[in-house]
Amino acid sequence: MRLLKSFLIEVFDLLSFLVFVWGIVLFIRFFLFNPYTVQWSSMMTTIQDGDVIIVDKITSQFRDYRRWDVVVFVPPGQENAFIKRIVWLPGETIKIHEWEVYVCLTAEQEITSCEKLPESYLSDGSVTGLPCGNKGKDTLTVDQEDSYLVFGDNRPWSTDSRCCFLGHWCSEDAPYLAPKDHILWRAALRILPIGNIGTF
Repeated sequence: MRLLKSFLIEVFDLLSFLVFVWGIVLFIRFFLFNPYTVQWSSMMTTIQDGDVIIVDKITSQFRDYRRWDVVVFVPPGQENAFIKRIVWLPGETIKIHEWEVYVCLTAEQEITSCEKLPESYLSDGSVTGLPCGNKGKDTLTVDQEDSYLVFGDNRPWSTDSRCCFLGHWCSEDAPYLAPKDHILWRAALRILPIGNIGTF
């Protein structure tokens, strides 16, 4: 009887420990961090198709998203999640000139007085094309609060704000911004493949 009682106590202690650990895992996964497998190649060469990353669910509760944050979001009117880089913030205007990106104060500002955006994360030879269906238009403006312009690092093959997240001709009234309340997570760390572990 004493041996049985001792055995049951050990079993109870083990089960209590497992429940405690599982509770911590669930708390972290649902409220703090979560693994996410990247699909498609719009963020190459920064993130490859099939990479597994850890996404951060809590940072946005304490600070706004920043330029160059990599985020996972669902565009307005769509169901599938996208992963892109925030490049322009609320109140900013960008112009695409000779395949490069400039930040301007207004849409009317001459390109010579705009600031060229440093984009060291782009691969050599990568160029930024004009918005889809642009009809000569080279300007995009973040004219809504808590919304962001997002581009993929693989510019020639990225369906992003330039194409209203559609991948083809963009109508004038199609949404091209990523609202803050549509952003699910911020990419924090790549964990697979092991040879490419690192932060963003």
